[in-house]
This record gives sequence, C-alpha cells and structure tokens, in this order.
Amino acid sequence: MKNKFMLWLLLAFVGTSYAQTITIKEQQTNEPVELATINSGTKLFATTNSKGQADISAFKGVEKIEIRSLGHKTVIKSYSELEADGFTISLENANFSLDEVVISGSRWRQSSDDVPAKIISITAKEVALQNPQTAADLLGISGKVFIQKSQQGGGSPMIRGFSTSRLLYSVDGVRMNTAIFRSGNLQNVISLDPFAIENTEVVFGPGSVIYGSDAIGGVMSFRTLTPQFSLTDDPLITGKANFRYSSANNEKTGHMDVNVGFKKWSFLTSISSFDYDNLRQGSHGPEDYIRDYHVQRQDSMDVVITQEDRLLQIPTAYSQINMMQKFRFQPNEKWDFQYGFHYSETSDYGRYDRHQRVKNGTARYAEWNYGPQIWMMNNLSIGYSESNSLFDQMNIRLAHQYFEESRMDRSLNKSDRSINDEEVHAYSINTDFIKATGERNTVFYGLEYVLDDVKSAGKITDITTGITEAGPSRYPNSTWQSLAAYVTDEFKVNDRFTVSGGARYNQILLDSEFDTTFYPFPFTEASLSNGALTGSLGGVYRPTDTWVLSANLGTAFRAPNVDDVGKVFDSAPGQVVVPNPDLKPEYAYNADLGAAKVFGDVVKIDVTGYYTQLKNSLLRRDFKLNGQDSILYQGEISKVQAIQNSAEANIYGVQFGLEIKLSRGFGFSTDFNFQKGKEELENGEKSPVRHSAPFFGISRLNYKTQKLSMEVNFAFQGKRDFDDMPDGEKSKKELYALDENGNIYSPSWYTLNFKGLYKVSDTFDVSGGIDNLTDQRYRPYASGVSGAGRNFVMALTAHF
Repeated sequence: MKNKFMLWLLLAFVGTSYAQTITIKEQQTNEPVELATINSGTKLFATTNSKGQADISAFKGVEKIEIRSLGHKTVIKSYSELEADGFTISLENANFSLDEVVISGSRWRQSSDDVPAKIISITAKEVALQNPQTAADLLGISGKVFIQKSQQGGGSPMIRGFSTSRLLYSVDGVRMNTAIFRSGNLQNVISLDPFAIENTEVVFGPGSVIYGSDAIGGVMSFRTLTPQFSLTDDPLITGKANFRYSSANNEKTGHMDVNVGFKKWSFLTSISSFDYDNLRQGSHGPEDYIRDYHVQRQDSMDVVITQEDRLLQIPTAYSQINMMQKFRFQPNEKWDFQYGFHYSETSDYGRYDRHQRVKNGTARYAEWNYGPQIWMMNNLSIGYSESNSLFDQMNIRLAHQYFEESRMDRSLNKSDRSINDEEVHAYSINTDFIKATGERNTVFYGLEYVLDDVKSAGKITDITTGITEAGPSRYPNSTWQSLAAYVTDEFKVNDRFTVSGGARYNQILLDSEFDTTFYPFPFTEASLSNGALTGSLGGVYRPTDTWVLSANLGTAFRAPNVDDVGKVFDSAPGQVVVPNPDLKPEYAYNADLGAAKVFGDVVKIDVTGYYTQLKNSLLRRDFKLNGQDSILYQGEISKVQAIQNSAEANIYGVQFGLEIKLSRGFGFSTDFNFQKGKEELENGEKSPVRHSAPFFGISRLNYKTQKLSMEVNFAFQGKRDFDDMPDGEKSKKELYALDENGNIYSPSWYTLNFKGLYKVSDTFDVSGGIDNLTDQRYRPYASGVSGAGRNFVMALTAHF
C-alpha cells in the first residue's frame, strides 16, 4: 500500500513538474490578452483564459509556435525561445490584420490566410462598445449585414441578396435552422443572448460543403462563452455583471455571468433579462411611417385609440429572458468534454407591420401577435486530440433543440381569435475530423445527421364565450431528416499560395401528413427524398505580407422543408398560400474575387466582388387547388398561391471596406455594400430580388486611449424607387413611404451615432452614447417597424 502511495505521489509530481504556463499581455497596456490562440499545425492548440494564461506543456520541443490575437501582430517562436523569454509574451498592437484565426470556414481553427471565402469576426470588445440590444443588432454593427425588422422583437439578416431559410445559423457548431424556417422574414436569431456570445463570425457566400442545406447566401456562426480552467491550485473565479438603460424604448436590461474553474473542471453560468417598452420613432422623416392610433379592448368592444404621442409604435413592447449553463471536463490533454444548456423565452409581442394594415378605412386587425418564442438547446461536445492514421483531432457534437412559437390574430370587432402553435424537436449529431497528411496538406472531413420532428396545431377561440374549437393548423405534422458526408482538402503550394477544395453529399427525407378537415387538399400525405451534391474550389495568394488575393467557386443548395411543402397562411391581403408536395431542391452557383491591401501600415483596403446564380428557385407563384384559383380563407375570398420551383435568380455585388489609422489614437473606417438581383416572374418578365437590400453601410471615426474608446458613426441606406421594388412588395403599402404618384418606395436614410466606453478601474466600465443624434424617422428596406428615434444609452459593467 505504501509503495502504491509513493507511486501515485511520484506520478503527481511528474505531472505537475511538466506543467508550463505561458502569460500573454498587451504591450501597450500590459493587460492580459484573453482568447489569444497558440497553435502548432493541426496537432497542438491552446487558448488563453481571462488572465491571459494557457498551459503549453504539450508544446515542449516544438520549433514553430504561432501566437495570434485579433488586433495584434502574430508572434512565431519556438518553445525554447518562449522559455528564454520566461514564458511571458507581450503582443504588439497591429493597425491592420490580414490574417486572423477563424473557425466557421471548416469547423476547425484556421488562419484566414488559408480560407478563400470572405469571413468577418465581431468580437466581444466591439459588442461592449456598440451595446446592441439583440443578436440581430449585433450582426448589424458589422456594417456588412443588413437587418430587416417586422417588429421590435425581431431581426432578419440579409446577406448578398439572400435571407431567412437561405442563410444558415450555427450556435457552438450546432445547426439552428429547422424544417419550419420560412422564406419570409424570421426572427429566430433574437433567441441568442449578445452578452453570452464570445465571438461571432459571418461567412459570406455558399457554405453548403460544411453546413449543408440552406447555406446559400452565408453562414452566421455564434460561439458562446467557453468555461475556463484554473492553471494554479486556486480556483479561477471570474465574471461580469451588466446593467443598461435606453431611452427610445425604456429598455431595462440586466446580465450576469460567472465562471468557476479548477484544473480539470470548470463551470459557467449566464443569465440575462431584457425588458423593452413600445419603441419611439424619430421626429424628422416620412409622414407615411406614422400610425398614430392603436386598438384596445374596452367593455367587450374593440376601440381605436388615438395616441397622445404619435411617434410611439404600439404594440412593439416585449420582454425576454436568457439562461445558459455550461460544464467542462478535461481529464488530460487528449480529451475535452463540454456540455451546454441554453434557454431563451420571450413574452408575447405584436407583429407591428400587420397592425398597420387597414380595411374599410380603419384598422384591419384588433390583434396580431406572436406568442412566446422559446428556444432550448442541450449540446454535448467531445473533443479528442491524438495523432493516428485517421485523424489528428476529432470532435463529436450531440445536440437536442426545442423550438416553440405561435401566432394569434383577430380581425377588428370579430370575436374569433385564430391561434397556431408550432413545436419542433431537432436532434443532430456531427462528427468532424482534421488530419495533416503531409507538411503542406490538411484534410477536413465529417458526417452529419439531423432529424426535425414538427408538430403543428390550430384552434379558434370565441373571446366572448371563451369556447375554443379545433382550427386549421399552419403546417402538417412532419419529420425532416438530413444525412450527409463531406471532405475538404487544403494544400499549401508554397508559403504564399494555398489551394482548397471540397465536396459534400446530402440526402434529405421529408414525410408529412395533411389534415383535410378544414381545407380540401387533393392529398393526405407527402414524401420527398432528394439528394444533393455540392462542391467548392478556391485559392488564397499572398504576393507580399501586405497583399492578399483570393478567388472562390462554390455551389450550394436548399432542400424543400416543411414550410415550403405544407404551409397555409395569408401572404398579403386577398392572397393565401397552400401546400405543394411536388418540390425539388434549389441550387446556387457562386463566384467570388477578393483583394486586400495594406499601404504603409496606415491604410487598408478590402474589396470583394461576387456573382450568384440560383436555379430551380423556390418562390411563391399563382396556383390552383382542386382546379380553383381562389378559395375562402378566414372569411375572405383569396387568390391561391403555392411555393414552386419556377424561377431563376441572378445576383451580383461588391463589398468594400476602407480603414485609415490617423495619429494620436484616431482612426477612420467605412464599409459599404452594393448588390443587384433579378428573378423570373411567372409571365417571363424580370423583377428585383426581394431580399437584395439597397446600397448600405457604416462609416466610423474612432478614438482610443488606454482607458477610453469613442466612436462617431454614420449609418446609411440608399433609396429604392417604385420601379426598382420587387414585384411582390408593391402591394405592401403599410411597409413603405408613398411617392407623388401614390406608389410605394423605400426612402434613403442615415443616422448619426455616438458611442463611448471608459474604464473607470480594473473592475468597472461605463459605456453608452446617443443613437440617431438628429432624430431621423427612418425605416430599413422591407421593414414593418421604424428604427429608434434619438436614443440615450447608458450601461455599467462590473468585472470580477
């Protein structure tokens, strides 16, 4: 027994004697650099914690170790050189970076030098300065993603002329898209908590090789806070607490997260509460955006109330709560187990664009609300690192997500309230591998299985009697499955030129059961089985350290989902969309050319041009049900339409970025985006693509010292005339301003905004600013709610 004890003591001594901690600090401020990446090829990797520390015991003897952090110059040293430096490194600030560590391109950490697709990162530091209220607003601060809103509790990103179910959302590597993601605008991204997001990456262009169906226009990858370990015998206890107030919607937001880390175990808890009142729009702008009345139920009657404050948008108020709990266990340097639980729930909230519809000279609806939007995810990630003949690293993700949403509407002075409830259970398993097959060649490959179980129910409640009866459901009860395998090869021709190519095969299965109780569908079930093969080929060339040239060819697809095949809803007054069980996948073919150049470490220019062709496009077109082109829907004769493979779309555009570093801590940057798109109409004519945003962007003048960061920015959108509006938008007068001929158009607009953050001490930060300084009344293209008027923001953050 004594011998065994001595053996364990010796092993413990050996284990601790080889433990080596590196500390990375910022040269200018001497503050620790969190989330700096330390790697050597595909086999060794580490990330610094909140104290700027990481265990690099496994790197002993390695000749080339790369240390990277966004905003700092990359350091490359050997282990012996780090040892000579006392394992303390100071990173020099970089005015510009042409190479950063990205994950979303392959699911593994890569240098952007090796990725031909355009990828941007939005860091937690940017979020702290900009104070976005939702995850949709977080995407918008990039200046490269356009955000549409139908209500305050929403946010539908548009990327390169695509939106909704043609974009893919990923949370900690798990696909968020479900089988009921619709082609119309959706707001699922607001389920994410901006305070709990560690980093956000946006991949522009096709991502189907890695992410499968829906990744046509781009991929938005969110990485939430990662539990951190202690590298000493004492527990690592860190966290932050936030409180924020905004005047335009009387926002009251609170957040707290706490990390408790030991050597092998770590725990992270995060909770946020958001409360928003009705949103006030600006004083100066189109009168058409003002609706100075709302409907109240008084004494069993619907009463149209004239508002005292005509600029308030009622009803837009809502609240939300987010919770996250993570556990991490690392028994040794080979294994890494992480479990995450996420929960988000909103209150009921009004769909403001529907509340603006009129009929017979008064409000069309007394009620049009979304019920609570609930998202829950359980995610288990198992990482294993040890080189063998099959892989250097392996990662397995097992996830279950639950989605719940509902819609409630009632016409003015009608007693019947229609309610639709949807529930989706989404199960997924991803297995991803990375293998260096040579000094210059790396292979990424993996398998994926996804199962979505969709349940939908409808009911009608008489609000005068309280009697509830069964009603038509929005969707058929369905299952949607995806089985896939992919492989990508990355080959470094030399130190200046990298080529990569990949392919993915996907099989999609859909089974739906239709209820013919309320609508005389000529079918009771639908079964689809579609295969899709996609690929990509691209290269990155760096002729010098200040030049980067990239080119990329890629295909992508979107398989018909339950929303495409089986939905019944009113798309516009007098129009109803009905199921169509005879659909095939749509395919996109894309080409990108990009160039980035740094001039004298003072100016950086980044330009990307792209062209995308969409074939077999799934679009809403006129249809017949049992030979009838119109049916009675919710008491109104409505024209029948259905989603059909009936069109081709072509989209092209340019993304341009400019950064200038001025003297004395000042800097200037601008981003603008130009895109054009045309799609076929049923009569053979061409119409602008619905989700192709007008010219838009952001220009920024910033100032930074050791403790103070300030920014004045100018956000803008160009005008879109009636003749340039998509054909399907021209009847939606409630969304747009009217020109002198009474036709809709989307006016140009701008907002001038001030942001600031001051580090009072190592513990406290004060941030805030003034949004929309000139109190403009504006409405982003295709949106049903106006942006905030002049808005005073104040936030306090405590770090511990």
